[in-house]
Amino acid sequence: METRHHIFFNTAANMNGIDAESVDLIVTSPPYPMIEIWDEMFQCHNPAIMDALDKGNGMLAFEWMHQLLDPVWEEAYRVLKPGGIACINVGDATRTLNGNFILYPNHARILSKMVSTGFTPLPLILWRKQTNAPNKFMGSGMMPPGAYVTLEHEYILILRKGSKREFHKEEKQNRMESAYFWEERNSWFSDIWFDIKGTRQTMKKDRIRLRSAAFPFEIPYRLINMYTVKNDVVLDPFLGTGTTMFAAMAAGRNSLGFEIERGFLASVSTMLDSIIPLANNRIESRFSSHMAFIENRLKDNGRFKHKNLPYGFPVITKQEEKLTLNTLSSIEKISETQFLINYAPYPQQEYNQDWRNAMAPSSPKTKLGHPKKRNKPVQQTLL
Repeated sequence: METRHHIFFNTAANMNGIDAESVDLIVTSPPYPMIEIWDEMFQCHNPAIMDALDKGNGMLAFEWMHQLLDPVWEEAYRVLKPGGIACINVGDATRTLNGNFILYPNHARILSKMVSTGFTPLPLILWRKQTNAPNKFMGSGMMPPGAYVTLEHEYILILRKGSKREFHKEEKQNRMESAYFWEERNSWFSDIWFDIKGTRQTMKKDRIRLRSAAFPFEIPYRLINMYTVKNDVVLDPFLGTGTTMFAAMAAGRNSLGFEIERGFLASVSTMLDSIIPLANNRIESRFSSHMAFIENRLKDNGRFKHKNLPYGFPVITKQEEKLTLNTLSSIEKISETQFLINYAPYPQQEYNQDWRNAMAPSSPKTKLGHPKKRNKPVQQTLL
């Protein structure tokens, strides 16, 4: 098994290098309008934004910033396959201009644009970001009504192009091998994620945009496993330091990324040197977590009806019986911006043990068919 990964240093507002309906999943975190660290980047593309901010017209600046992002969502719709999914991680912004404190609802503006483009909205995820801040309130403390609710979450918008994805007969084996564990499903498909720490934003003064909208590795890794199968193509229109690309590598998917700042290439190269142990540790943790789940279930006198065939350990559902994971074995650098990843099967001998005590007794099989007719009392009908 192998996957390919390609970075394009170009604006995602024009992805002519990508064929229409060729991408299975989009996972990205765009620059957040009205967050100050991105002001300069937005103003480079529309100088009128600075004038609006100087005059305290935040809503006008907010709209103009989003108009710079709108073409990316239109391109996203073009390149996605029918049934493909787009996952957009974005936070709202709060800002005080001329003494006026306002919330700028980035998630609502992007959602509105994507729906008008043709996307079908699906239930979204609230990412409840962990914080150690001792003072969580904004505003004038305990005096009503001058305090404001703090923003401690971001949104992961989830949208689909067209109707539900269909799998052909020859694709079903790959889909079964790409399954996730039952207990992962229960955690990942919750509408609130509170177990993932945020990633610190940084900016260098000598560059316009040498900073990152980076989200934690775990966010794209989960989304990629949730909404794609092995060898699918994942696109990130705002690649930054390459988190989505590395998550795709770890999950055994191909990836494409667009980025306008070549300064990120050094960060990508540095991370590339450590992606094999990082990815394999994450895969190992999935197996370790499942083994802990098995032990806890057995302690609670629970049993399993199904067994994973490649590894031999118990699983909850029949859909997990062919689940397999692949470890990264090598990286080949085709060019400065293209990479080939080779994989190996996860070692099966790790779980070769007797699991008979973990399995629930099988129910006796019965023949299908109609039960024998029995004599029943005749019911009289009064006419």
